[in-house]
Amino acid sequence: MDNWFKSKWFVRAISLAFAVILYFFVDITLNSSANDSSIPNNPNNLQTLEDVPVDIKINDENYVVSGVPDYVTVTLSGPPAILTPTTYRRNFDVYVDLEGLGEGTHIVELEYNITSELEAYIEPKTIEVEIEERASEQFQVSVDFINQNKLPEGYELGEYSIEPAEVTLTSSRAVIDQIGVVRAYVNVAGIEGPIKNREVPVNVYDGQGNEVNVRIVPETVQVSAEIINPSKEVPIEVVTTGELSAGYSLESATATIDEIEIFGKSDLLESITSISTEAIDLSKLTESGTVDVELALPEGVKVKGTATIEVEIELEQTKKLESIPINIEGLQEGQVIRFAQSGTDTIDLALVGNEATVKGITNEDFQVNINVNDLDEGQHEVPIIIEGPESEDLTVTPEFEEVRVVIN
Repeated sequence: MDNWFKSKWFVRAISLAFAVILYFFVDITLNSSANDSSIPNNPNNLQTLEDVPVDIKINDENYVVSGVPDYVTVTLSGPPAILTPTTYRRNFDVYVDLEGLGEGTHIVELEYNITSELEAYIEPKTIEVEIEERASEQFQVSVDFINQNKLPEGYELGEYSIEPAEVTLTSSRAVIDQIGVVRAYVNVAGIEGPIKNREVPVNVYDGQGNEVNVRIVPETVQVSAEIINPSKEVPIEVVTTGELSAGYSLESATATIDEIEIFGKSDLLESITSISTEAIDLSKLTESGTVDVELALPEGVKVKGTATIEVEIELEQTKKLESIPINIEGLQEGQVIRFAQSGTDTIDLALVGNEATVKGITNEDFQVNINVNDLDEGQHEVPIIIEGPESEDLTVTPEFEEVRVVIN
């Protein structure tokens, strides 16, 4: 160690190290002093408050002011005993005093009211304000019902009312003259029932659709509206397709209800005069009866409950009874009779009627006769007499109406 201190190079190195340390210490001290110069040289504590509101002192019955910030930043300086409660309670005011100034543009300073034991530094300190003549006018409020496309299917907006219908707007004359529309918005998405006295805010826009900041009295209006599901009753048309099996024809296809109530938007319902069923495939029918059929509802149209109805099907069957023998009545003793034409001693009957009636009828259900009582010898045209089932919906057509016989 003693040898180190005897070395001149060791002493020089130690000296250089001390010189460097001293240089950096002095530089840091000077920079710190320079930075502190932007805030007043005050041994007291500092506290910065943001979003401090600004009051305006002016005759607001005659003038409106623009250019005053809503909030400013305030730095307070003072003894902790005074600074801390003042900061906590914010029991001081920042304001701009415009009384005595006329219309036009002015550069003014922001002022404050605070205990003399504290100092305040406001950012910004000065502002440019515009003082204009105050104007008030009444405007009609329009209502915009938004999301009408999100109403439940078939629902639409009905009659509505707004209370009050007018509001009073106050601002500068220049701003009032730019107002294009005053509007309240009502969201109707998903609503199925009436809107009753819904309170909604009023919005003000200029002619280009930009929102305008003005004083609105009242700031809200109450809107009532009917949300309706229009309906009408229309007849049902039964639609068929395909062909019935041979021997059958369609007598009728009738819905068990004459009309049905349909629901939808009024402009859609206006164009609808009837509702059709889905087509009934006749090729699958072999008997009369009732079938369930879906209604062919247009898009946007609904019915209460199920969209299925009953349709009564009445089929008409054509049936041929062949070779029914012709019985002879009233032939006198000793007379001989023969049919003048070969094959006319039997007859075919064509049956047409309701399928339920016709399908069970056979040859045994009919008796075909001719009555030759009191006929002399010779050739005669004798009418056919048919005895058998009788029904309003059954038609029997014989192969021929008369038969030619020869009596000897």
